[in-house]
Amino acid sequence: MHDSLPCGRIRRAMPLAGFTARAAGGRMVAALQEKAGDTGAVGRFHARIAERYAELLGHSKGVSMKAGQMLSMLDASSIGSGGFSPYQKALTRLQADAPPMDPAVATAVLRADLGRPVGEVFAQFTDEPIAAASIGQVHRAVLHDGRQVAVKIQYPGAARAIRDDLANAELLATFFRFATSAAGTTMQPDLRQAARELSARIAEETDYQHEAVNITTFGELYRGHPFIRVPEVIDDASNDRVLTMTYLEGLDWSAAQRADQDLKNTWAEVIVRFVMGSFRHANLFHADPHPANFCFGADGTVGFVDFGSVAAVPECQRRNKVANVRATLDGRKRDVRELLVNMGFIARDSTLTADEAYAWMTELVYELLVPQPVTYTHVASLRAIRALIDIRPPSHPFRRMSIPDDSVLFSRINLSMTAILAALGATIHARAIFDDMDGVAEPITQLGKQHAAWVRKRGLPWGLDDHDHR
Repeated sequence: MHDSLPCGRIRRAMPLAGFTARAAGGRMVAALQEKAGDTGAVGRFHARIAERYAELLGHSKGVSMKAGQMLSMLDASSIGSGGFSPYQKALTRLQADAPPMDPAVATAVLRADLGRPVGEVFAQFTDEPIAAASIGQVHRAVLHDGRQVAVKIQYPGAARAIRDDLANAELLATFFRFATSAAGTTMQPDLRQAARELSARIAEETDYQHEAVNITTFGELYRGHPFIRVPEVIDDASNDRVLTMTYLEGLDWSAAQRADQDLKNTWAEVIVRFVMGSFRHANLFHADPHPANFCFGADGTVGFVDFGSVAAVPECQRRNKVANVRATLDGRKRDVRELLVNMGFIARDSTLTADEAYAWMTELVYELLVPQPVTYTHVASLRAIRALIDIRPPSHPFRRMSIPDDSVLFSRINLSMTAILAALGATIHARAIFDDMDGVAEPITQLGKQHAAWVRKRGLPWGLDDHDHR
């Protein structure tokens, strides 16, 4: 079978590691050329390097490609001096346009994994994929009963490649450092920790049977929801490397960004209620809030289609996180510091004061504190990046903090969601959304009223409820 991914830790690492080393030397030469009077030499260098990085990451798939997809969502103007812009533009292609596998390979994977010819499983199957991502690609098909479905096929060798990438967390951290150095910024201290957490989450995505369970779990949670759509797994057309689910109609991310602003505002509220509502009502996090995984409905609904990375959060951790946000919104500075101690961000004897801890948290929830409704722009992404990543200021709180493993994921979700809302230019009642989902106020938006009625009908808990004793 051709088109399988290269495996072996060293073999996987060599192209990116070698190119990174050469690029570092090239950057020095470009800087000298610009100093000697060749205006724009550094900018042209980064534009060339960014294109090559995008090509390498797209063909490597796996952890490195996922990292590229994540970086592509950051607002380039929000990072340091803005020098990350060519990387952001090049990496944007990885959101949905990764190089696909040959149709014959996809068909061979289907037959081998399902144990039947494609024609026995599907009445129609489209060879051209509708999406290609870091672990596999997606095709449209029709079942013999007429149902439209999406078929996710894992790249041959993907699981092995991911395992090899897990041993290369340092390489991934090096890529992050190189890309952000173009922006004139300094990232959070332990990039290896973030790389390890990212790698572990991507490893989960190779287990399609586990993802099928996740889809069913979220489908049951959002059963009967007025504006959140989750597909249904087709069990007899799914296995280890093939996952078939009902097809969700909707615009893709590129088209969604060109929609009417009122519709974009509606989608934004739906996304917030899905991402943060799952956590508040059921201790679940959709850990990969990437717009390529959303289907934007013309009726204001949003479908969510990728559940390979899902986190089930222990109740003590969930309550601490919700309580910390509430303490910040209420201005209870001592409680904010105490909760950060309880969550493992700071030691009890840390020199970080309650005022400093509170100031840091206000940066994370700034859009909830300002007059409402609030419009998300690149400034929101800038603020989140400065709070969670860019630690150039000597007084940055992160220099006296640790990042608990579970909070690496939370930070990723927060950054991604903020970037999506900013890209939509969304204007929403952010504070009211959190207030009604936490159960401290009645909803004021139409979507909020529908959501609250659904929560009550289903008998689900609110964010501040004790989920262990219901």
